[in-house]
Amino acid sequence: MKFPVVHLGGEKCVTGSCHFMQLQGVNILVDCGMTQGDDRGVDPSQWPVRASELDFIFLTHAHVDHIGMLPRLIADGFGGEIICTHPTQALIVPMLNDAMRFEHLSDDARQVVARRIDDLSWGFECGPTFDLKRGISFKLGRAGHILGSCFVRLESARDGFSILFSGDLGNRDTPLLPDPETADPADFLILESTYGNRLHGDRSQRTRQLGTVLEHSLADGGKVFIPAFALGRTQEMLYELDRIFTDGTFQGLFPGLHCDAHPPVFVDTPLGLDITEIYSRLAAYWDSEARALLRSGDDPLDFERLFAVPFHSQHEQLLDMDGSAIVIAGSGMCTGGRIVDHLVHGIEDPRNDLVFVGYTAAGTPGRWIQEMAASRGKVMLDGVERSVRAGVHVLSGYSAHADQKGLLDWVAAMEARPRMIRLVHGEAGARAALGEKLGALGYEVG
Repeated sequence: MKFPVVHLGGEKCVTGSCHFMQLQGVNILVDCGMTQGDDRGVDPSQWPVRASELDFIFLTHAHVDHIGMLPRLIADGFGGEIICTHPTQALIVPMLNDAMRFEHLSDDARQVVARRIDDLSWGFECGPTFDLKRGISFKLGRAGHILGSCFVRLESARDGFSILFSGDLGNRDTPLLPDPETADPADFLILESTYGNRLHGDRSQRTRQLGTVLEHSLADGGKVFIPAFALGRTQEMLYELDRIFTDGTFQGLFPGLHCDAHPPVFVDTPLGLDITEIYSRLAAYWDSEARALLRSGDDPLDFERLFAVPFHSQHEQLLDMDGSAIVIAGSGMCTGGRIVDHLVHGIEDPRNDLVFVGYTAAGTPGRWIQEMAASRGKVMLDGVERSVRAGVHVLSGYSAHADQKGLLDWVAAMEARPRMIRLVHGEAGARAALGEKLGALGYEVG
């Protein structure tokens, strides 16, 4: 049969995930993300149906490249139901409030959108199968990418087929998060491929790698800047820093980072602070290790010499602060936010270091910085060219996306093979490499 999905974004790039299908006359959208960097999607005015004709929007998780089009769709008349997990439901409005602020919407306009999303969204647990309408059912499964992330399986009894959207799949042994679950078989699989051509290396050593980079980078009295996504990566960094500063094993390895002696850590992202508070409220959805730490009295998202920077005046004071410090700031791709101010002030100082712990899309300042680092080239920041003299480190072990092996293992764990796999959410090289591996294993990739 004809492949039942129309890709409106994220088909041949990493951001802007948006996929449409019609089952038994029911119009369904899975994700509705904003694009970033050089990525492009289909404008809603060119979609197969109008926003007002959509019956359901499924959200795999709350990153803006998967939910960022919601305000536009609501403005265009969407009045259907938004379906997601309970944690995602709690995270949608804070994430969109930040995105809408950068679109220069007024406070009143943001509040209208927030109220409308609250009215339309429904949170579900992962695991059970739920009836949608007209013989269509759905099931959500834990994807291990960020808190609340899920994959979505839809089945149409009348059409006699099922389809599975992987969303963004995470790695095993990720701080705070339960491991990705095995999915039920489906006829069609829409599979992400962000790191389809890469292996992350030994993730069990990532905390040691981070500690090594930090101790070396801070030895000359400079600052370490960690561009981090407010949702997911900021909380993982706090967890890992708490382990490095308070776990006796790591204190022995890194005496310069002992709990009583380590430099101050600043969380300079108002959104990241809000999301961390939500993470704390949703501790019931953490993995067993993090919950055990919390029960023992060790809050893995808090430690000595950790400082919040909620106000812009405090941010400006931090820019002028002398001495060593670790600064976690958004955005993770350095496309905006407070990290840009830190880089403008500090990227030309060789005592400073940048530690990238997440994906940076092509065409973003984060990617440019990584490409220019070896040659000490220049990047455009805040409208001015800056020389990259600070040290630049990329720790792939902290990726929130499964690598090639993780993706292949997740597919292989299904009890039955999909009839066809469509690769999305990846650059051309990643899709090609993963497609070749899947084809060699006998899967139909189209």
